[in-house]
Amino acid sequence: MPDSPPAPYSAWIVMGVSGSGKSTVAEALANAMQVAYADADDFHPPENVAKMRSGVPLEDVDRWPWLDTLSRWLVEESPCVLACSAHKQSHRTRLAQHGAAIRFVYLHTDIQTLRQRMESREHFMPVSLLQTQFDAMEPPSEDDALILDGTLPVDQLVAAIVSDARR
Repeated sequence: MPDSPPAPYSAWIVMGVSGSGKSTVAEALANAMQVAYADADDFHPPENVAKMRSGVPLEDVDRWPWLDTLSRWLVEESPCVLACSAHKQSHRTRLAQHGAAIRFVYLHTDIQTLRQRMESREHFMPVSLLQTQFDAMEPPSEDDALILDGTLPVDQLVAAIVSDARR
């Protein structure tokens, strides 16, 4: 029997910096709940991807249209799970602007682990931008998100999120 999405949430955003495991955990969570899944990276316009590939960090002006698209997706695809960096509180607010009832899940991971993970995979986000992401992260409070240790095994993280959602 699937872990169906419980109220009061219609969307879960698994967030963290690049290499935190958000895509892996979000996809596993969506599979467990049998709901829609997307990786926010797939919604970046080509200009944003080109900028990151060249080692230039995105600015908020680059992110606003992308976040607006994601906010609409969260409502249209509800119930759903999204993997998204959501670095700043302003980004999280923008993601909620179209009314999705969002539960943020922050995968906190140390920078050494992040660097190792990024060096072992292929992605348009270069390791050289990791420190800028780490510095830009405005961690959510425990009142605003479920905060989990991103070094835990994926199945344990998914179980913790499902357990939290059922409370």
